[in-house]
Amino acid sequence: MFGYYVKLAARSLRRNPGITSLMVLAIALGIAVCVITLTVYHGMSSNPLWWKNDRVYAVTLDSWDPEEPADDKHPDLPPPQLTWRDAEAVTASGIPLRAVRMFKGFGVVSSDAAGSVRPENAIVRVTSADFFGLFDVPFRHGGGWKAAADSGPEPVAVLSRETNERFFGGANSVGRTIRWDDRAFRVVGVLDDWHPAPNFYDLNNGAFDEPEAMYVPIGWAPVLELKSAGNTNCWKPEEIKTYADFMASECIWLQAWVELPDSAARVRMQGWLDNYVATERKSGRFQRPDNNRLTPVDQWLRDNDVVGNDNRMLIALAFAFLSVCLINTVGLLLAKFLGSASITGVRRALGASRRQVFLQHLAEAGLLAGVGAGLGVLLSLLGLYGLRAMYASPWGGVTSVMHVNAWSLAVTVALAVGAALAAGLYPAWRIGRLAPSVYLKSQ
Repeated sequence: MFGYYVKLAARSLRRNPGITSLMVLAIALGIAVCVITLTVYHGMSSNPLWWKNDRVYAVTLDSWDPEEPADDKHPDLPPPQLTWRDAEAVTASGIPLRAVRMFKGFGVVSSDAAGSVRPENAIVRVTSADFFGLFDVPFRHGGGWKAAADSGPEPVAVLSRETNERFFGGANSVGRTIRWDDRAFRVVGVLDDWHPAPNFYDLNNGAFDEPEAMYVPIGWAPVLELKSAGNTNCWKPEEIKTYADFMASECIWLQAWVELPDSAARVRMQGWLDNYVATERKSGRFQRPDNNRLTPVDQWLRDNDVVGNDNRMLIALAFAFLSVCLINTVGLLLAKFLGSASITGVRRALGASRRQVFLQHLAEAGLLAGVGAGLGVLLSLLGLYGLRAMYASPWGGVTSVMHVNAWSLAVTVALAVGAALAAGLYPAWRIGRLAPSVYLKSQ
């Protein structure tokens, strides 16, 4: 019987190609707009390290000006970065399973390899050895450096896959030499595809900033007197004449993250932070009320407004647009069903029940919605492809969230089912409620 209803539905839709096309296009546009908006929103607001959300925490301490908060927009939050001495103390606490301090560097990357490309300006992550294990960074070749390389420091480096392809043609470059600002570093590892979006571990210059081309040990910071290519914020007038003065200052410029395997470790770490601040306060630091935080990744993204109110408003507008499309489809379906009332009247006169008439017209609405959903998926793909082309970058960046994934496709199917029910229930019920005599009088 279902196949018979579908056959009748297809025949009915072919009788009015103009109205059918309008309804299909209305459903497809509504679904496409929603899927594109939801895909981008989901990608921008998702947690790239969700499987370790209860283990990985950003460390923040409020060492700021006692007279005013670090951020007027979020006065209850501590500064998002740490001073050198505080970041060093956190990673040396001995409590976390892994601990990372880091900052964004900048310089010229080059190679002596035969046929290598010209030197390029590149972003470099100056970090500690635990970076790769803490964030579950995948490797294509080799691995990260040992902790001893941080304090050495040893001239070792890890390359991104893109950097390895540019300078070494994608070959296994472990053991070869890469140069950063004309200083030689030995390659110990090459990353696989790794483009976390948002770039949660350092949100200072944009949640979808370009990924780093190279990673080097944190110990090179004082040796090379490296300055941050990210944000450096200072609140206290200090006489800074040397790099040592800068490291000892109250300027915040490093990010610190820790991995705590269980709740007991988290309690111990929180206690350590509170005790550390209490000790430092005796020397005149940390004059603000205690605000020492261990923030999981999902909360970290919310605190840093990775997805703002404008993005949420776009979601509301997308669903409002879908609602308008469905309402128009309801009107067109009702007009179409009533326009073919004479055919329905003959079926009722020949013995078809109200239920059968209802199911027949609901099948027609479902077929219509199925075709509209299929077209909607195609339009979604084309729309996301267009956005990717518009914001194209060799490093990925924000374009990495502009693709239809399994989640988006599931939403598409749900929207298609909802479209079928919303657009077809009332017209199918309405046409089934009219008496056969009304249909026959129209003959």
